Amino acid sequence: MKNKTILIALSVVVAILVLGVLYTVFTINNRDLHEIALKPNPEEIQQTPVDNEVWGKYYPRHWESYQKGLQSDTQTKWGGNTKESKLDRFPYLKTLYAGMGYSEEFWEPRGHPYALDDITSVPASRRKTGGACLTCKAPEVPGLIEQYGDAFYTTPFDEMAKNVDNPIGCANCHDPETNELKVVQPALINAWERQGKDITEANRQELRTLVCAQCHVTYYFKDGTKETTFPWDEGFKADEAYQYYQKLNYSEWEHPIVQTGLVKARHPDYEFFLGSTHHSAGVSCADCHMPYVKEGDSKITSHWWVSPLITIKESCTQCHTQGEDYLRERVYNIQDQHDELMDVGAEAMITAVDTISQALKTPGVDQELLKQSQDRYREAFWHFDWISTANSMGFHNPQEGAKVIGQSIQYANEATRYAREAILKASE
Repeated sequence: MKNKTILIALSVVVAILVLGVLYTVFTINNRDLHEIALKPNPEEIQQTPVDNEVWGKYYPRHWESYQKGLQSDTQTKWGGNTKESKLDRFPYLKTLYAGMGYSEEFWEPRGHPYALDDITSVPASRRKTGGACLTCKAPEVPGLIEQYGDAFYTTPFDEMAKNVDNPIGCANCHDPETNELKVVQPALINAWERQGKDITEANRQELRTLVCAQCHVTYYFKDGTKETTFPWDEGFKADEAYQYYQKLNYSEWEHPIVQTGLVKARHPDYEFFLGSTHHSAGVSCADCHMPYVKEGDSKITSHWWVSPLITIKESCTQCHTQGEDYLRERVYNIQDQHDELMDVGAEAMITAVDTISQALKTPGVDQELLKQSQDRYREAFWHFDWISTANSMGFHNPQEGAKVIGQSIQYANEATRYAREAILKASE
């Protein structure tokens, strides 16, 4: 009996030791480098925070994943990491953007490592705004805004570009001292403050989206100062941003065919994502675009920002259990339907342009009806552009996408109807 008791006790001790060893091995093999990085960053990073390669020395696996952003073999059905012209893919944009630089050159976006290469290759005629065009292109920018003040935005582009050497990188999202996520772009901080909110109170899950919202949003350059500004004072939706510009009586340029002032939208990805199924479920941008991946003996948050369809196993199947093929086809189905709606919207927009052009050439055309037509076109253009410049081909929020395209079609049809009535009235 005594020997049996000793044997049981020894078995328990051995079992505890084995479990302890297994737990230790499991913990080591599955540790998240974010947790390791909670200690203060090395002094070299703190002293040269804008140098991406210095961060890479201390976070080699994150750096390796960041550099995957240079790869060009990441094409999905509706996007990739190649320098592809949106004007070739959607020829109607040349007419819709007539009178501004986008009608001459408009590229699909590429990975963060290409940010500086792409902005500095833009023709000089499109960099007239000045340093403001660099706002979301380099980690040096927040420091330059602090140093130059409003002069940052209006200083000639080529002159300000001499101060930046790194494409979007580590310091754009991480505190150089603690490595914690941090919002550094003044445009987002100021937009938050105008809404009476303190962005420093955002929790970590919110920051996993907000650090992306520093740049993946629509914006404009204020008249006079050219300060990069987010038009969110009336809300985040397309019609709320439109009301913001209406209150300012702001136009970015006058369309030479329609002869009315228009406002250009810029990739409103954060705004479009708000209220979506994923956002309502608490999912952040990083959950899908920066999945946890196994690298060696550790897990890291991937810094290879691509379509989650490229990393579908790590990005999607952690929550969705239907299988990769089903999920991929589901996404493509949503995007294909969105593209079909876009084609309908584009046709309505081009018809409106042609009809207004005809009305403008008609002697004795009813000016009041013509003005109503131009006003409707301005609204139609804003809504259509909001959707056509958002990335994801509608996937970030399919219901919202269908609604906004529907609004643009309605406004474009009304613009056409007013223009036709103006022409008919001239012949009476």
